[in-house]
Formats: sequence, structure tokens, C-alpha cells
Amino acid sequence: MTLSWEQIRDLYRKRAGRYDLTANLYYLIGFRERHYRKRAVAALDLQKGDTVVELGCGTGLNFSYLQSMVGPEGKIVGVDLTDAMLARAAQRVDRHGWRNVELVQADAGSFALPDGVRGILSTFALTLMPDYERIIQTGRQALAAGGRLVILDLKESASAPGWVTRFMIWITSPFGVTRDLTARHPWECLELCFPIAFQEEYYFGYVYLAAGGVV
Repeated sequence: MTLSWEQIRDLYRKRAGRYDLTANLYYLIGFRERHYRKRAVAALDLQKGDTVVELGCGTGLNFSYLQSMVGPEGKIVGVDLTDAMLARAAQRVDRHGWRNVELVQADAGSFALPDGVRGILSTFALTLMPDYERIIQTGRQALAAGGRLVILDLKESASAPGWVTRFMIWITSPFGVTRDLTARHPWECLELCFPIAFQEEYYFGYVYLAAGGVV
């Protein structure tokens, strides 16, 4: 059964303190999370001074990569549902002395995206969100010309055996992943909403990166 916004919030409240550590444990099975995150940020094609919104920013694992793209003259808006995750993100921001990061506690479905942003990013979060289709549609309306919306997330592999998929669901279940989520295909909504879109797959087809751009 997929999770409601309230269940997602409560789950990540419990996981916030150990989120970064447990995420890194997946490297033991060859899951190159940092590489995938860097690829997603690069796909935004941001320039110095741009504003980027990250939906489901969590503890801010992408912030350093985004900083390298937009620079101190740019702006990063990190949106997350869970106060405990944002508290960890705030610690990261303070530790690095970043003055161009705004943290907002809200569910991505109700957050009012600022008009004219150059990038919208979601990594390992959007498929969990109950109204992901509306979020993508709203993102399309908010982006400036030349802007991009990039999704990095998990999906069911088309080529892997069923037992491998069951194993993948089991090891990611602490982060809210369930079998029901395989029926959600955010990349298909992205292709419908954007005139420019591309997709890449990693980790035997269980990870995908999809990007849509505004002409």
C-alpha cells in the first residue's frame, strides 16, 4: 500500500537522524548514489545566478552539487514535508556557511513554486508523492524559458528477474518503497508535459533520470 503525505512525514521523521548513513550503506551493493545525484544536477543545465527549487530535499545531500552550479549569486530553495529532515538540512547549510539557501516545510503538492525558476529537481522522492502528476504539471507552468525539471528516482527494471525486483523493494522498504509504487510512472507524465525530454537508466534499470525542458 502506498503512503499518504502524513505517513511519509512520520516515516522520515523517524529516519532523519540516520538518513545519510543508511543511504550510504547501499554502496555495499553497488548503488552509486552520489554519481546518480551529480548526473541529475548536471542535467538541470543551470548557470551562475540561477534559482533552483528542490522538491523533497531531505537532509540537503544535493545542495553542494547545486551550489557548484548556481554559485553564491544564485539561490536554492529546498522544500520538504518533514521538519526533522529539514533540521538536518539546516545543520548542513550552517556548517558550510551557505547564505543562498531557503528551506521551506511543505508538501510538494501544495507548495507554490515561484515563477521564473530555472530548475526544479526531485531525487528519490517524487514517486512517493501521492499527487506527483499535478506537481509535474505545476512545475511546467512555473519554469522560465530554457528551464528544466529533472527527476531521479527508482522504477521497476524491465529486464531483471522478478526475485531481484522483490529484493530491491525489500531493501528500500525502510524509505517507504512498496510494490504499489511500481505502477507510478512520473517519467510518462514528464514526457506529456514537456516538449523536450530525455531519459537515462542506471543500476540495471532500477534507477532512472528523466529531464524535461521549456523552450
